[in-house]
Amino acid sequence: MIDRRRHHRPASTRPPVRIGAVSYLNSKPLIEGLAETAPEASLLLDYPSRLADELAAGRLDVALIPSIEAFADPDYEVVSDACVAARGPVLSVKLYSRVDPGAIRSLALDEGSRTSAALVRIILEERYAVRPTLRPLPMGSSVSDSEADAVLVIGDRAMHPLDEDFAEVWDLGEVWSNWTGLPFVFAMWVTRKGVPLDGIEDALREARDVGLERVVDIARRESDSLGISRDTAEKYLTQNLHFHLSSAERSGLRLFHQLAIQHGLAPEHSRLTFREAAPVPATIAG
Repeated sequence: MIDRRRHHRPASTRPPVRIGAVSYLNSKPLIEGLAETAPEASLLLDYPSRLADELAAGRLDVALIPSIEAFADPDYEVVSDACVAARGPVLSVKLYSRVDPGAIRSLALDEGSRTSAALVRIILEERYAVRPTLRPLPMGSSVSDSEADAVLVIGDRAMHPLDEDFAEVWDLGEVWSNWTGLPFVFAMWVTRKGVPLDGIEDALREARDVGLERVVDIARRESDSLGISRDTAEKYLTQNLHFHLSSAERSGLRLFHQLAIQHGLAPEHSRLTFREAAPVPATIAG
């Protein structure tokens, strides 16, 4: 049981810390307890790609951003061991292909995604030597709205079955896990170097712990609005997703970082840095 007395922090004369989080079901356990652990902070909910833009522009102090974005700026620092990760099927990141993977020539990418967009491009090139023409899939559009050979969809809408028949449907968490034997980290809490967070680092970890205590309640509360069963929502949050950035998740993150550099999807000399920790180089030994 979490000791809520730890959450009383000294008053600060600085403006409230501005936190940005993803509006999908997968982030609900990470922010469930924020009102208790960081009552002085302000919270913005938005799509992952927009949060990354807001953090880069300095309009957020810390944000749950796509992991690919953590490689984009040398001033970025990961500030919590709370994350959104998968150790197998993730359920909410799908590639729908109308042709065999080796025949994909056009790929529509969900505009809400950047990490998943990078991941599917890496997989297609590494495993099938395919570099398709990229097209956007607007936020409000469905797979049927695109005529591309393959369509990437993320988030809550990827959890609903589609009527169309496809040559292949990939769950990208499962594909990555089967290919590498490692977890995949989709999003992390990131800030900019030098930004004072007034203890928010601890609050984010503690909020995650509160959320995991209440995961059944979260599933029950959110399932109806998403049009999925409570059982599906609960299994998604407890079996498909993992919320701790452990050593296995860090290994998966390092491999993804290295592959992103090799494929020109991350800066060549980028580094993955954890606040108050030594930088983690992209190169993997062995």
